[in-house]
Amino acid sequence: MFYITAETMKEAEAISKQLVEDRLVACVNVFPRIRSFFYWEDKAKSEDEVLMIGKTRTALVEKLIERVNELHSYTVPCVVTWEIDKGDPEFLGWIDEETL
Repeated sequence: MFYITAETMKEAEAISKQLVEDRLVACVNVFPRIRSFFYWEDKAKSEDEVLMIGKTRTALVEKLIERVNELHSYTVPCVVTWEIDKGDPEFLGWIDEETL
């Protein structure tokens, strides 16, 4: 699983579409508006962002991070991942089938 934020819906959709087309991910869910609070360049800030949560295989995480860095407008994009511990075996199999 992964968690990525983007500045706009247009950017989130473009990144999501490309990751699916590249077969690095099986699926991306896009949440249109979240409010992020963070510390950046010595200042506390808050901004609206778009959230992407999706499914991939552990073996593809490094390629996923590399590709997001190529596509993303942020200097340091938020890309974090965690392993899926358990799940519907058919769904987990689908993730494997849809990613290269």
